[in-house]
Amino acid sequence: MKSSIACIILGKSEETRNKILIARRVQKGDMGGRWEFPGGKVDKDENDKEAIAREMLEEFGESVLVGDFVASSDFEHDGKKSALRAYEVFFSNDGLEKSFSLTEHTEVKWVRFEDIPVGDFVDSDLKLLPAVKSYIEKNYGQK
Repeated sequence: MKSSIACIILGKSEETRNKILIARRVQKGDMGGRWEFPGGKVDKDENDKEAIAREMLEEFGESVLVGDFVASSDFEHDGKKSALRAYEVFFSNDGLEKSFSLTEHTEVKWVRFEDIPVGDFVDSDLKLLPAVKSYIEKNYGQK
């Protein structure tokens, strides 16, 4: 079974507080153009935290701190089963003062949890939404 990771990035600045970072995928593949939690595949020779560090550097040009495990789910894509594990991830930059160096996304935005574009969100990440909401409420008191 393949493994993937999703990054739950919560805003810390005055402008992004109580918001979560989502990114729109480039227009390629069957999930192209849809919104997602940033993340990617875990390579054979790495653990989840190493994969997160590599993916965020490649996709955003950012070094990150990996926090707590948030949730997991399984999904199937093109007949192949995959495990998806989500972690809270901390960026030192919120992308507002200094733009991210996007390579796999056309745009990012900070949204309130209830404003996540569910109808245009990648299927695998949709499965994580209830657990992510619960994590945010439990750890940050946000409803």
